[in-house]
Amino acid sequence: MRGVNWIGDAVMSTPALMAIRQTYPQAETVLLANPLTGQLLQGHPAVDRVLIFDRDGRHAALRGRLRLAARLRQERFDLAVILPNSFDAALVPWLARIPHRWGKASDGRSLLLTGRFQDHPPPGAEHEVVYYLRLLASFGIRGDVTKPFLVTTAQEDQAAAALLAVHGIGGTDRLLGVNAGATFGSAKRWYPERFAEVAHRLARQWGARIILFGGPDEVELVAAIARRLEGRCLNLAGKTTIRQLMALIKRCDFFVTNDSGPMHIAAAFGVPLVAIFGPTDHSGTAPSSDQAVIVRQPLPCAPCKLRVCPTDHACMTSVTVDDVVGAALQLNLTRTRDVS
Repeated sequence: MRGVNWIGDAVMSTPALMAIRQTYPQAETVLLANPLTGQLLQGHPAVDRVLIFDRDGRHAALRGRLRLAARLRQERFDLAVILPNSFDAALVPWLARIPHRWGKASDGRSLLLTGRFQDHPPPGAEHEVVYYLRLLASFGIRGDVTKPFLVTTAQEDQAAAALLAVHGIGGTDRLLGVNAGATFGSAKRWYPERFAEVAHRLARQWGARIILFGGPDEVELVAAIARRLEGRCLNLAGKTTIRQLMALIKRCDFFVTNDSGPMHIAAAFGVPLVAIFGPTDHSGTAPSSDQAVIVRQPLPCAPCKLRVCPTDHACMTSVTVDDVVGAALQLNLTRTRDVS
């Protein structure tokens, strides 16, 4: 199984991976993935084994692809199910001489495939979860799992609890998670001062402790939120592995986030959340959870899907603190709204 390359996409692909498991219950299922998504899906019930490749490092060159293909050839795989649409994702299984190679006929790679999905998108919006399931159904691969889900081990959950305990957060404390980052680009990011105000108001309303999440490239962004909260938070930006992040998000009682990988992680664990959408298309990448609500403003320029806003970032500036707090309070009371 050639996995997708982004954390959020990987979460949304888990029902498709489970369909492979259910269609071929006696097969060994091996996931070929980059380091981040490989860690994310390590130990998932759809995956027996994970093979890691470095998409941005030494395997980016042709020599690296050949080396990876040789490694796969030694495994003597019978079938490669290729979820990404890139040429490179199909090239390596072809070089590895895997006899059956199934994927979408796109990006000039049809000749590299033995089974080709000729996509005919249905009218209207289609969620990515549905797309992956439809892709596999064209090859007779079907399952009964329709919602993304992730797993952590008991040891990982205990380690998360121990980390929180060091900072005075006990098992009965209510925990509000805040994720102000988004890796695709600055256009997806709501504003640090607004996240800080939302966190302050919700924590006061619920008597909750605040935990701030962020990747290594978001340390300064999250530090700006921590300063506005005057230290009344636990700032873990840049300090967690993917597995630690999963266990900590799973522990949260509520989550406030941009459209991002951590948003999908929270949804997969059933954590109630509010997600702020601006330039991205919520119809295709909304959190697949009945415990989630989206806050967005339907502007003529949105969704533009641009990494950086070329104008006034109106899709984000028009989302207010009151909008987000109101949505969070409504969801916390009802926990029934389904946006997927």
